[in-house]
Amino acid sequence: AGRDATRAFATGDFSAAGLVDDVSALSPGQLLAVRAWLSFYSSNYEPVGKLVGRFYDENGEPTEALRQAEAAIEEALKLQAEKEQEKQQFPPCNSEWSPARGSRFWCSKQSGGVSRDWTGVPRKLFQPGSKGSHCVCVRTAGPPWGQVATGPHGDRGDLDHPQLQEYEGCPRLAQQCVLRG
Repeated sequence: AGRDATRAFATGDFSAAGLVDDVSALSPGQLLAVRAWLSFYSSNYEPVGKLVGRFYDENGEPTEALRQAEAAIEEALKLQAEKEQEKQQFPPCNSEWSPARGSRFWCSKQSGGVSRDWTGVPRKLFQPGSKGSHCVCVRTAGPPWGQVATGPHGDRGDLDHPQLQEYEGCPRLAQQCVLRG
């Protein structure tokens, strides 16, 4: 009681080391967890005061630290929206692995938990600054994502996206890839 446990609600660390009010080093996902807890408490409880400290001064006024935390949460929301848009554009593939058959990647109209009216083909998606890739389903027809009409790339969907790479040994337009070894 009487302590700011914001960081602990985001990290799950309710030890003395975790019960601090500094949220500046939290990840975007942890900041969204803070936002969810704030929403929960503001919709289910009546405020009875403000804790003087990092986020409110002795007059109950917001501090610069609160404004910075709110700005960081807004950035986390933007990042979340971008990731959701990317998941709509490039839904994750279905995948399975067995020692006998190797890896299998395939696309369906439901793969990655994203319902859509196209199936797509499996491709590796590389993220800037990331070392690895992950399998996504890519549209093979229509204009590239976000474009209304076909441009210089014609009617190839997102096949020409610069962060995509084909799976070696997989037919170019196959909805399924089986990689042995």
